[in-house]
Amino acid sequence: MRLVVALGGNALSPAGGTGSVEEMRSSLSVAASALAALVTDGHSLVLTHGNGPQVGRLLLQQERAAADVPPMPMDVCGALSQGQLGYLVAQALDNALPRPTRVLSLLTQVVVDGRSAAFRRPSKPVGPSYERPEAQAIAQASGHVFAIQPDGRWRRVVASPRPLRIVEDEPLRALVDSGHVVVAAGGGGVPVVEYRGQLRGVEAVIDKDRTAALLATSVGADLLLVLTEAAQVQIGYGTAAARGLSTMTVAEALGWLRAGEFPEGSMGPKVEACVSFVRAGGAAAIGALSDAAAILSGKAGTRITP
Repeated sequence: MRLVVALGGNALSPAGGTGSVEEMRSSLSVAASALAALVTDGHSLVLTHGNGPQVGRLLLQQERAAADVPPMPMDVCGALSQGQLGYLVAQALDNALPRPTRVLSLLTQVVVDGRSAAFRRPSKPVGPSYERPEAQAIAQASGHVFAIQPDGRWRRVVASPRPLRIVEDEPLRALVDSGHVVVAAGGGGVPVVEYRGQLRGVEAVIDKDRTAALLATSVGADLLLVLTEAAQVQIGYGTAAARGLSTMTVAEALGWLRAGEFPEGSMGPKVEACVSFVRAGGAAAIGALSDAAAILSGKAGTRITP
């Protein structure tokens, strides 16, 4: 079976941690063990990952050094995080897998619509939080857009357009078909627009789960597996009536999405991505990284069905 596995950025760099490379290596050794078991069982694996904590730290480094080193735009920071995490993920998996299997990390560009309304209404928070005076000062100096967050602090916001096409589609498929384990489209991919055959990076962040669905279609995956910290998708999350779901149909998922059961900032994009891939003829499931093998056999997680 060909699997596309989407791994959250917090799984690589846990919330509340230091963000050090040692911490990331430690987290990845646990993730690599679970993922290597899938390959050992005979499955073809394509891995994608989030980059929220990592790109946030890169942006902070950029701001702190702006007086001495020219800061890089958002698309370049996304590429930096792809290289950083792609190297660490590939190395951790290489160390966990028997030879001759090799893991390759592919820097991936993803085309978005430059006329999308997302660019007129940036909403995706990136980078650190600030009090209002500091946010205003940074906005005035840089031209960045800031928005108040639920905690009362301010964060930079950028566009989050939907992914349309993976630029490296053909070589990516060739690598997967040749039997390699491939890490691709990290952080949702580097967002680019295409005009008259030319590509140009844009200030945006693509949701990695939505790109994962596109990636799964691109490589002809049998199953899209979205691995999170949660064992199952829940309705009534955070309430006394919370209930885990072992399965949900596309119609049920869409109904709960409309009802606000799955927020945009957490489970919403994951459910949307799975629905998109199932509608395209694939299969999809959501669950915990530690349960990856059990999710495949239907003993854990939440399976989305037609």
